[in-house]
Amino acid sequence: MATDSIKELVITRIIDAPRALVYKAWTDPLHLQQWWGPKNFTNPICKADPKPGGAIYIDMTGPDGTVYPCPGNFIELTEPEKIVFTIRSHEDKNGNAGLEAIYTVTLEEHEGKTKLTLTGKVTKATPEVAESLRGMQQGWTESIDRLEHHATTSSMPPLTLERTYNAPIALVWKALTDNNEMKKWYFQLADFKPEVGFQFQFTGTSKDGKPKLHLCQVTEVVPGQKLTHSWAYHGVTGLSFVTWELFAEGEKTRLKLTHAGLETFPKENQNFARENFEGGWATILDTWLKEFVEK
Repeated sequence: MATDSIKELVITRIIDAPRALVYKAWTDPLHLQQWWGPKNFTNPICKADPKPGGAIYIDMTGPDGTVYPCPGNFIELTEPEKIVFTIRSHEDKNGNAGLEAIYTVTLEEHEGKTKLTLTGKVTKATPEVAESLRGMQQGWTESIDRLEHHATTSSMPPLTLERTYNAPIALVWKALTDNNEMKKWYFQLADFKPEVGFQFQFTGTSKDGKPKLHLCQVTEVVPGQKLTHSWAYHGVTGLSFVTWELFAEGEKTRLKLTHAGLETFPKENQNFARENFEGGWATILDTWLKEFVEK
């Protein structure tokens, strides 16, 4: 493309969070997944391998459900000071990107806070992405807004519960991943497959008695050992992740459940209070699942 069509952006922000945490927010996929993209976008699939040449892949999804794949690569990482990476988007049917850009993130200590500077340079832009170029500054500004909110609230540790069941690990794994088994003790899902990218939803009842549509997508599967899926609500801001991990202990199974990202839900709504999640998961683990696998 012509040199005069290259676009650049520079965004600087003072974030009230430790530099190490802000660096992690750019490199850890569990953090990236919770803030990447403009307002009201989600990232049901987010992968990142933070090393020079390591791949980045994010399925940035708009409020209308449109998916914008964002593949890229890390180029340079100096923890916790600097990150350089590329992102490609708007690929055609042959896999040719319509928009490519290189980004540099620098993080500096600033009176106990972190001064973030994001510099972006477009290295390729076809005529078809003109609208995206015009919205680039606003899109990244909204992304950094979300990053700031995430970094200043993510000091809340994830909710973690551990239980040991008098049942073999294969039986517990089947209870968690076979929809015919899940319907006997868990929520009634139309379908479920332990496959990365599989989307499922179900209706649950909140503390105020109102039904809430849960929206989920599988993000990681280690057969027989680990299952992670997103956990969000229709019409509600926030994105969290539930991880089920199984450990064999002789003929018994130790289960560790981690629910991360609860701080992203509206704090003013008591339905999303941490104690409500803790009580709900305790009931599921101590009664529903326990009675099913140990019967």
